[in-house]
Amino acid sequence: MADIANLVAELSKLTVLEAADLAKALEEAWGVSAAAAVAVAAPAGGGEAAAVVEEKTEFDVILTGDGGKKIQVIKEVRAITALGLTEAKALVEAAPKAIKEGVNKAEAEDIKAKIEAAGGTVEIK
Repeated sequence: MADIANLVAELSKLTVLEAADLAKALEEAWGVSAAAAVAVAAPAGGGEAAAVVEEKTEFDVILTGDGGKKIQVIKEVRAITALGLTEAKALVEAAPKAIKEGVNKAEAEDIKAKIEAAGGTVEIK
């Protein structure tokens, strides 16, 4: 039993990409599909096993606040979204509000960095 506990502890340290690579390797080695591997791994791996099957590719960037620097945040929102001044101001004042939806991870991280540099707070979902 201690060996199983150690194995679970080691597998819990894997990133999502490493877990996906592991699932692919097990599919090839054992001749099973990802759905079957998840069904077998679910009791031992919990929620991590479900992440192996489907990795999120689209993200929503949500402005959660202006951090007291409303003007700078409005300027960044305008640059990111190409909204007019009135629309960008309304978006910032209506926080929490989506700045962009359905963007890839790199773009979402870039937007988050720009808004946080301007003083705002952002959440990626």
